[in-house]
Amino acid sequence: MSVSTCPSRPDPDGDVPERDARGLDAADRAIVLATQAGLPLVPDPWGAVGREVGMSGEAVLERMRAMQERGVIRRVAAVPNHYRLGYVANGMTVWDVDDAQIDRLGREVAAIEGVSHCYRRPRHLPHWPYNLFAMLHGCSREEVERQAAVLRERLGEACRDHRILYSSRILKKTGLRLARRVPQE
Repeated sequence: MSVSTCPSRPDPDGDVPERDARGLDAADRAIVLATQAGLPLVPDPWGAVGREVGMSGEAVLERMRAMQERGVIRRVAAVPNHYRLGYVANGMTVWDVDDAQIDRLGREVAAIEGVSHCYRRPRHLPHWPYNLFAMLHGCSREEVERQAAVLRERLGEACRDHRILYSSRILKKTGLRLARRVPQE
């Protein structure tokens, strides 16, 4: 798993230990540094991180939740490497869907097995008419095309056009990274 972080927001109470420019006190910073490359894949990842930073697993989890509430950490989520799992055909399907039906259809498409991401995006006419995006993963392009055919059927008459944009390379998936040392002010 990985820890994805985003810029901090000020604490509303002001009742916090001294924090750096990112809103982190020394203990929070130690936790982020220990987890920014991913949580350990062990039965008790919070306990493992706690041992590394000198606190209990419960305290680590409590601080992670507090950082998430403050907006320092956006989310904790699994970040799979689809290629290593055998899914070497990854296609972003883009759809030109009737705007009046896109909310309902987007929810339906998002619920289809095999769709890992589904979202609405603005059109950029006349060159880009697509407003619904759905990421599909398969072991072959033929598998992705079969999945896209299921989506096409689900969209029905509301769909005017679509394309499949296949991945050509893997992009590094990481969140914010902190330097190991705090620069002197």
